[in-house]
Amino acid sequence: MRETVTRLLDEAAAAPVVGWDFAWASGRIATVTPLPWDFTALAASALRSATTAVDMGTGGGEFLDAFPDLPARMVATESWPPNVPVAAERLARRSVPVVHCEGAANNALQSGDGVGRLPFKDAAFGLVLNRHEAFVAAEVARVLASGGLFLTQQVASAPDQLHALLGLDPPARAAFDLDLLAGQVVRAGLTVENAEAAREVVRFADVGALAFYLRMVPWAVPGFGVAAHRSALESVAGRDLFVYQEYFLLSCRR
Repeated sequence: MRETVTRLLDEAAAAPVVGWDFAWASGRIATVTPLPWDFTALAASALRSATTAVDMGTGGGEFLDAFPDLPARMVATESWPPNVPVAAERLARRSVPVVHCEGAANNALQSGDGVGRLPFKDAAFGLVLNRHEAFVAAEVARVLASGGLFLTQQVASAPDQLHALLGLDPPARAAFDLDLLAGQVVRAGLTVENAEAAREVVRFADVGALAFYLRMVPWAVPGFGVAAHRSALESVAGRDLFVYQEYFLLSCRR
């Protein structure tokens, strides 16, 4: 048993962390209780209807590249420097430029100091697509054309179970909920067409899959490292590893 755990953790520590690709742990991270909406289907429909669009926080471009139909004028942004060349190479095949720009602060902690400005002209896009990227609502409203759609799926703060599994106290967090998000876009001049909140339950098949996941989402447990938290990871090996995550869906018009 110990040899197996050691191997799983060594493999997770050595696995490549590139873009937003969880394929290394394919089949080992499973959704037990899915969300009641299908963001991929909603995004596909919106992209088919749009002539101009921007994908905020494209990661390594994996999500956007999976859509067969993209608008004639499609742009992507990415704030994390290591992801920019990965996304640029992947999306070049689709003639989609990737713009490196400073990301917004966490939506619950926005300071109003200009961070999160989008480097585009006013009313530049008929669609702003955003999957899990913090945003400044006023900037989204500024780059949306009249009648344009803002479609976003946001993730609540990391679930406390992740900290508990590692024997850590959950950090103090500012309130982050659907009312906050909806209030931000309404104050920016957008009209909310749909707003939903739901909880997804995820199961990790083994401790290696959990360790890889925590490497891929470093904001979930800041400072996480397989070596630094190896004892804690070894202590939960063999247990049922379930966590839940709350998501928010917003669909808004300019």
